[in-house]
Order: sequence, then C-alpha cells, then structure tokens
Amino acid sequence: MVERAEPVGPAAVELWRRTVGRLTWAAVAANFLGALVMFLLLGFLVPFAPDNSDRELVLNGVVAAIYLPSALLLGTAIARRRGAAVDRWIAAGRPPTARERGLVLGEPLQTVYISGFFWVIAAVLFTAINLPSSGWSALIVGGTMLLAGETTCAVSYLLSERIVRPITVLALAGRAPPERGGPGVAGRLAMAWSLGTGIPLLGILVIATAGLIDPNEDPALLAGAAAFLAGIGLLVGSFAIAVASRSVAEPIAAVRRAMAQVEEGLYATRVPVDDGSEVGLLEAGFNSMAAGLEERERLRDLFGRHVGREVAEAALAREGEVELGGELREVAVVFVDVIDSTGLAMRRRPHEVVELLNRFFSIVVETIEEQCGWVNKFEGDAALCVFGAPSARPDAAGDALRAARALDERLAGALEGLTAGIGVSAGPAVAGNIGAQERFEYTVIGDPVNEAARLCELAKQRPERLLASHAVLRRADPAEAANWEVRDSIVLRGRDEPTQVAVPRPRLTAVS
Repeated sequence: MVERAEPVGPAAVELWRRTVGRLTWAAVAANFLGALVMFLLLGFLVPFAPDNSDRELVLNGVVAAIYLPSALLLGTAIARRRGAAVDRWIAAGRPPTARERGLVLGEPLQTVYISGFFWVIAAVLFTAINLPSSGWSALIVGGTMLLAGETTCAVSYLLSERIVRPITVLALAGRAPPERGGPGVAGRLAMAWSLGTGIPLLGILVIATAGLIDPNEDPALLAGAAAFLAGIGLLVGSFAIAVASRSVAEPIAAVRRAMAQVEEGLYATRVPVDDGSEVGLLEAGFNSMAAGLEERERLRDLFGRHVGREVAEAALAREGEVELGGELREVAVVFVDVIDSTGLAMRRRPHEVVELLNRFFSIVVETIEEQCGWVNKFEGDAALCVFGAPSARPDAAGDALRAARALDERLAGALEGLTAGIGVSAGPAVAGNIGAQERFEYTVIGDPVNEAARLCELAKQRPERLLASHAVLRRADPAEAANWEVRDSIVLRGRDEPTQVAVPRPRLTAVS
C-alpha cells in the first residue's frame, strides 16, 4: 500500500517539534539568502547611481542594528502565536478543527507574509533615510531590498511547503483540502521563474538603462554586473526550479504508483494528501476513486455470495437494466437435504446446529463449484444446485452426476450426526429473474427441479442416499453414465408415470 501510517500521540508531537525546527531554519536560510543577494546587488548597482558618496553610513548602520533584531523577535513571536493552536491540536491527539486545518494549510503563505512584511518595511525605512542625501541611490537601495525580499519570500514558500507536508497529511487525513491553501502548480512555477529569470533580468535591465543614460560608465563594470546577475539567476533559479518541480512530481509519482497497485486489485491503496493546492485535490480524488472501487468490489463480492458468483458475473456483464423473465435452458439439478433435521435440532443446542449446517453447506458449495455448478438457493437445511444456467455447459448432466457422487463421498462420515439425501435430474427448464421489479432473484423452474426434489425425498429413505433419474443419465457423457446403474422404476410423489431411478455403481477394490 502506498499510504504511509499516520503518526499519533507522542510520535505526532515529536514530528511537529521537528517540523517547527526545520521551518525556523528554513526561514533563517531564506532571509540570509535574501540579504546576500541584496548586498551583492548593492555592490554592483549603487556605483551606477549619482551622489552615492553622500550616504550616511553611520545612520544606516545604527538603524540596521536596531531593525534586524526587532524584526527577528517580532516575526518569531507572530509565527509562534500561530503555531500554538497547531501545537495544542497535535498534543490533544484529536481530529483538527477547520481553523486548525486552515492554519496548517496556510503555513507556507504565512511565512511569505511575515517575511514580505518586514522586507517591505525595511525597503521603505531605508529609502526614507537615504533619500534626502542620496537621491537616486536611495531608490536603488529600496528597489534592491524589494528584490531581495521577493527572493526571500519565494524561497521561504518553496521550502516551507515541503517541510510542512507531514503535518498537512495529519490535518487533511486523506480528505480533499477544503479550499486552495496557497499557490498551485502555476504559482510555484511563477516563483521559480521570478528567482531564476525575473530578478536577474530586472537587474540587467537596470544596468543597461544606467549605461545608456551615462555612456561614460566603465564597460568592465557593466559586464561584471551583468555576469553576476546571470550567475545569480543560474544558481538560485536552478534551486527554485528543482524544489518547485519536486513539489509537483513526487505527489504525481505517488499517485501513479498507487494506480498501478489498484490495477493489480489492491483497492485498499491510498496516498497521503499532503498538499493544499490542486495537487492535493488530485491525491484526494484518487483516494475517493480507490474507495469507490473498493466499495464496488466489496458489493460485488457480497452480491456473488448471495446469488452465486456465476449469476452475479452474468448480471454485471449485462448492459442496461436487468429485466424480469426467463428463457428455456437445458439444465441439470442437484437437490441435497439433511436427513432428520428436526431431530437434529432437538438433540443439539441452536448454535451447534447452525455451526454444523454451515460446515455442511461449506462442503456443498465447494463440491458443486468444483464441477462448474452453483448453489441457487439455501432452503433451510436443503440446497438447490444448478448446472448449465446462466452459462451453458457442454455436459451439464455429467457435471451434476460427478458433483453428486463427490458430494456423497465427502459427506459420508465427515459431519458427525449429520447425513443427507441427494437427488439428481436434468432436462429443459425456464431460467431467469423471477419476482417483482423491486425484488427478484435468478432461479430455475421446471420439471428437473421438481424431479430432483422428489428423488432427494426418496433418497433420504433409502440406504444409497443418492438417486438420479434415467433422464440425466441419457444426457450425460457416456464415461460418467457408466458409473451409474438403473436399479428400479418408481412412481414419485405427485406423478402418474414411473421414473427409472439410478444409483452409483459400487467401486471395485483391488485384492492383494
């Protein structure tokens, strides 16, 4: 099965603790990468701006020394406040509420919002500080901070979305996400594009514009700046594309593997729903499909147990609505009934009678199905077994005779205190769906059924315990018919004409 076991109790608490730690380190790494990009960009872009020597470095350093720890502490406090509700849910070990589920699904975007907020504040703050004295340089500083903030936000989302997936599995518990919890496939690819292409191209555009405005700019400096930005695009873009593509490819691969298992008949297969976007909808949709197939297979199996597998397969293969009515078929019938069932019920406790009958019917079903027949119905302590319907058999009569002999041998002494009479007949009968449109059953009606029942009644009174009519012998394969011999002619109950009755020939034993 593809589905991973969901951690519960202390394991879930430990998983959440590790997830929080990984999210913290991911936020630190993303902000460090953004800061690195910012300082490198400033090192190349500020020289193109006029009046850059007028910057008040001391003031910028003091503001940065105050702002950075303040932003760090405030951002950590906001994140912990949001995480406290998830922490309580995980510790309680219960299903999440809608709010708690939303907190988990929104965790990657919340990371983006927190990082983006502080980077925007920093851009506005440092632009305002440097604008009076530095002019265009201040604008470049602010724009560079916005680009670095965009880098931080994109990397934060791509990392956080992957890190929080084990908790997302717990929050969704195999269900579809209630709503889009963040950017989908298109949004993630757009983030990867902005890191690998958008930001470097924007920087190169700024450099080219500066070179056009001031033709006296150093060509080597222009080339170095463009090369640096291209390198940033190559490295950071490759990382972003790898993370974004894996966030889509891995769930799809899991669904593909699960589909292969379903094709092999493993309908209990499920995949963890670990995404709040359309990828999660795909995972949940697969789980819903697999659950439907599992339920359908269960109903099919239950249907087959109730009406017989052959009848169930024929009904399921029929196109359109099943109709009432029947058709004339050449069938063979085996009727088996327990002898002295009333006395058996009086001598034993009810649960013992039920257990004994279940063992009896188990032998009947197994033996009949071995000869390609099926048990049409159980009538108290008797069973009606049919050969040749709903699917035709080339030698239905022979199949019935072989099944009757095998059943007689298996029942002999197999069940203490239980014996049965067996009657076999064959001939034309009507086979089809009988009843009302709201409730019907597939059965066989005709003289062979009546004759087999009468022969079973007679067999219960005779030592052979197994009787077959001459009609079934005439229709059987000669090799099987040779195993029987006609003993006498008897007028069965409810009939006017005598019926020739056959019994199995005694087996010859080798004499040493």
